[in-house]
Amino acid sequence: MADITTEVLIIGTGPAGSVAAALLSSYGIENVAINRYHWLANTPRAHITNQRTMEVLRDLGKEVEDEVYLNAMDQSIMGENVFCESLAGEEIGRMKSWGTHPLSKAEHMLSSPTFMNDLPQTFMEPILFKTACKRGTRARMSTEYKSHVQDAEGVTTTCYDRMTGQELTIRSKYLIGADGGNSLVAENENLPFEGQMGVGGSMNIVFRADLSKYVAHRPSVLYWVMQPGADVGGIGMGLVRCVRPWNEWLIVWGYDINEPAPNVDEAMATDVARQLVGDPELEIELLSANTWTVNDTYATRMSRGRVFIMGDAAHRHPPSNGLGSNTSIQDAFNLAWKLAAVVKGQAGERLLETYSEERAPVAKQIVTRANQSIGEFGPIFEALGMTGGTDITKIKANMDARCDSTPEAEAQREALNKAIAFKKYEFDAHGVEMNQRYRSDATVTDGQIEPDFKLDADLHYQPTTWPGARIPHAWLFDAAGQKHSTLDLAGGGAFTIFTGLGGEAWVEAASKIAKEFGITLNAHVIGPRQEYMDYTGDWARAREVGDSGCIITRPDQHVCWRHDGAPDNAEAELTRVFKTILAR
Repeated sequence: MADITTEVLIIGTGPAGSVAAALLSSYGIENVAINRYHWLANTPRAHITNQRTMEVLRDLGKEVEDEVYLNAMDQSIMGENVFCESLAGEEIGRMKSWGTHPLSKAEHMLSSPTFMNDLPQTFMEPILFKTACKRGTRARMSTEYKSHVQDAEGVTTTCYDRMTGQELTIRSKYLIGADGGNSLVAENENLPFEGQMGVGGSMNIVFRADLSKYVAHRPSVLYWVMQPGADVGGIGMGLVRCVRPWNEWLIVWGYDINEPAPNVDEAMATDVARQLVGDPELEIELLSANTWTVNDTYATRMSRGRVFIMGDAAHRHPPSNGLGSNTSIQDAFNLAWKLAAVVKGQAGERLLETYSEERAPVAKQIVTRANQSIGEFGPIFEALGMTGGTDITKIKANMDARCDSTPEAEAQREALNKAIAFKKYEFDAHGVEMNQRYRSDATVTDGQIEPDFKLDADLHYQPTTWPGARIPHAWLFDAAGQKHSTLDLAGGGAFTIFTGLGGEAWVEAASKIAKEFGITLNAHVIGPRQEYMDYTGDWARAREVGDSGCIITRPDQHVCWRHDGAPDNAEAELTRVFKTILAR
């Protein structure tokens, strides 16, 4: 007999595991989360928090969203990426990043009710874990996953209690492996991966020092340092990252992966910090130092039977583009409602297979994008003449040449400007963050053709109600004049119907369908003198169906079906659609 029984066992309490636990508890699904350590995140490794992730946290509750904003570095401070010889040395260039360019800011404001921010994982993880536990998750620290066996009825997991030295077994209906980049769950389940681990070597140095005199006049979270050796290993360039303005920092510096990893002791950490800051007298308070490897691999299948993986367990890549924790949290948002529907008997097991069908392509996309971003530092080094050798005198002369008044220097300056501007694909790639469109049996397209992207799909978000896409954001207004995002009307663990005047048949059918399938199916008529009004006309322009048409969203706010116009038989249409989506 198992020592513990539960509906869902979650291995890992990082961003993916904690959000999965919080969502499942919010949906009324019993779950247990275990962590092999006796602490939560002890380094501020993940930090960029994009709009789609903030929408997930907003869906968890206003109190969660507000606590994130309270602790985060505001988007305005994330500012301009600075490229320099050192923080104290000459600045080489800069670019507006993370939605701070006026045109990008407009796109951000039009796309979502939320705001991008910078929240170190040491702050984010406790918020998420606390939310899960407050809502019912039972959590065990110092509990290490060892192995699992799944059968037709569930999964038996063997764990090791690191406090007592005893083994224990946990019996669950489903198992989630959110156990990081060296996932033992993925290994034991023999899930397939493509790509390569350990393609580069890097070190993180976290320290305290007041660097305000170098940076307060040019606020940013990322200061990129271009020195000889900066293109070896690492993430493409030396980095001084602001963790907390302006006295807590994280340095990223590379090493040759073909050589043994360096021992980053206090002396070495101080030397590297002095080198990148450009202050030979700098005194630091070293908080932590470690080496790690740059990975380029992703799971081509993120589930098998009753076992699922998410987060770094499924997609392993450098921190470029700030996609890691964001993608992890969005994995959880995709899976949690599906598990809840199956556990409650609302859906068939086939629904769970759509998790991998929808998220594995995203894993491939973001791993490819993140590693590509490392390579896109190359043209900056080339423009400055920093490639092809280690002769510091020659490199310095090549860099200085851009200051000449010759045609060659003008061409060098132009090449440098273009190379820095091209880094928009890493530091302002709104489309990478927002354009995910799912293709599986959990959406019903009825043969509707997916719209092409009119602009660069990596750089620009393109809203659409095509089934599989996230519902577009538009502000709607209630009778008191208070505004509500369309995303606020969707989600919350429920399916949602959006219709307008003339679409009352959809609303009438919704209550019957909800009862028949045992689901929560909210319905909103949007129009003059209705519960919500589209005063600005933004929703009418975004919805891509007529007033009497119907758009249905899933609990994760992705559109699962749409119909243009009034139905001949609304109940029959909805029955057909939900039988498909819920695998009934």
